[in-house]
Amino acid sequence: MRVRFTKMQGCGNDFVVFDARARAPVLSPARAAAVADRRRGIGCDQVIALEPAGQGADVVMRIRNPDGSEAGACGNATRCVAFLLARETGRRDFVIRTVAGDLPARVLDDGQVRVDMGAPRLDWADIPLSRPMDTLHLPLGAGHLPLGAGHLPLGAGHLPLAAGPAADPAAASMGNPHATFFVADLAAVPVAAIGPVLEQDPLFPDRANIGFAQVLAPDRLRLRVWERGAGLTLACGSGACAALVNAHRRGLVGRAATVELDGGALHIAWRAEDGHVLMTGPAAIAFTGEVELAAAPS
Repeated sequence: MRVRFTKMQGCGNDFVVFDARARAPVLSPARAAAVADRRRGIGCDQVIALEPAGQGADVVMRIRNPDGSEAGACGNATRCVAFLLARETGRRDFVIRTVAGDLPARVLDDGQVRVDMGAPRLDWADIPLSRPMDTLHLPLGAGHLPLGAGHLPLGAGHLPLAAGPAADPAAASMGNPHATFFVADLAAVPVAAIGPVLEQDPLFPDRANIGFAQVLAPDRLRLRVWERGAGLTLACGSGACAALVNAHRRGLVGRAATVELDGGALHIAWRAEDGHVLMTGPAAIAFTGEVELAAAPS
């Protein structure tokens, strides 16, 4: 089956978007993984399918990671979908329905897109965590990794996992679970080595996105995120929202900050009046094309 797609990106976080509102390609886990493969497929951080929405929303957005698993929310993808709908309709305001809830989005005069990501969930059961605890201080870090996990390469030597630079994260859900570590020197953190181990810690029954943030100023953070099911990406919109929320809860920044990611910057604001988190940033179309989807399994 030959299907058209749009390749998009927001701060380097890239997506293959299928319009399934008229004729829905069945994006099974295997098909999504094949499309996301950067050597044998199109290549992307997530595969997006747009489906018809019922009352109260313009479109349903479904998200699959490169390992085929389904994600509940993706801030950068939401901005991309709003940008795509604006080009299609000439409108500026949309409601995008996700597994995690409805997300209002607006295309601004400068072409950037602002998404209302809703209120963060901060209770241990809503993130979710495996047992009751203070979500502002999780008993998790390099020192809690299994003793048999070995050593992490760091510079010219090796850093034992038990003496790692990251500890004591805070947790929040932005439609998907996030743990944010606050570190003094982000460049010294071997994110690609620590991230996949922490993602699957028993503390997270649904796995988790693992963020590492450095406070640069009261209104600026530097962030890298290991995304569950996707790995280290150039940007993570929901991770940037969680980082701002957790940093403010710790008293490290105000209610609004610019979050610098490997692929660009997002402006995040945690609104006091209703507790909603607003994310503003760029979105762009890279190219369009067609792909042959393998026959769906019987």
